[in-house]
Amino acid sequence: MSKQLIRKPMFSKSYTYNFWSGPVDIKLIKYLKKNHYDFVVIDKWVGEKILNQFLSLAQFYDIPATRIINIVEFYEKTTFCCPMVHAEISDEEIISMVEKPSNKLLSIKRFMDLLIATLTLPIVLPIIFIAAVLTKLTSKGPSIFSQQRVGKNGKLFTLYKIRTMIYSPEGYQVHTVRGDKRITKLGKLFRKTKIDELPQLWNVLKGDMSLIGPRPERVDIVDKFAIENNFYPLRHIIKPGITGWAQVNNPTATPEENLEKLEYDLYYINHLSVKLELQILLRTVGVVSSMESL
Repeated sequence: MSKQLIRKPMFSKSYTYNFWSGPVDIKLIKYLKKNHYDFVVIDKWVGEKILNQFLSLAQFYDIPATRIINIVEFYEKTTFCCPMVHAEISDEEIISMVEKPSNKLLSIKRFMDLLIATLTLPIVLPIIFIAAVLTKLTSKGPSIFSQQRVGKNGKLFTLYKIRTMIYSPEGYQVHTVRGDKRITKLGKLFRKTKIDELPQLWNVLKGDMSLIGPRPERVDIVDKFAIENNFYPLRHIIKPGITGWAQVNNPTATPEENLEKLEYDLYYINHLSVKLELQILLRTVGVVSSMESL
């Protein structure tokens, strides 16, 4: 897991590090006394006996307990991601490590969804109408794109967007990539400004989606990554969102980078709060303003 951590830009910009590959004993204590470190990170889940032995030695030799931290906690602290997607643990342990937010918190979240969606409708509807008309005038095909996506608890729903690609009656099975030639000139603008996502407010009002949450993906994408990583289905324990923690931290990520985004999705689920919701909304405004997206 440490290899995943040191590859993260947020970690490498803020920390320097050394690895200790020797035994967890007095030699490590002497090494820590000789060299100053802000944190002592335990890189893997060690046996309780060995861990208690190390903590006892650290206490005896006045190594501050606040400096000793496990890799999961440190990973989250430095990257705002959940590192569990890299852990080799059993299916039973996976289920217990990601918890569904409380019903009270989910009720507050739903209230915020309805309030914000209702208040923004008078502003959003004219924008959707103009975008739909321009799309119809500049390219063949319907203005509104609809597609089946995977929602909460794996339930399928129909997602709506302003069409941004050249119309294909058969649909597209190939993922969108950077510089994709299928995207129309107008579609590029709509994607950059997120105007194409505005029809999903209808999904929010219907209850299929939330304003904030993991982005909903196609069935084939979900099936692919669920096979590659046992943690992937856990992103569906809450409603998908128009924007999310992954989107504001990695706005240019493609569907092929879903496991990187999964780290953010699971962090969001485990740390969901009103404060985090508001933080994501504010950062979404910044992403839209900078037009930093695929």
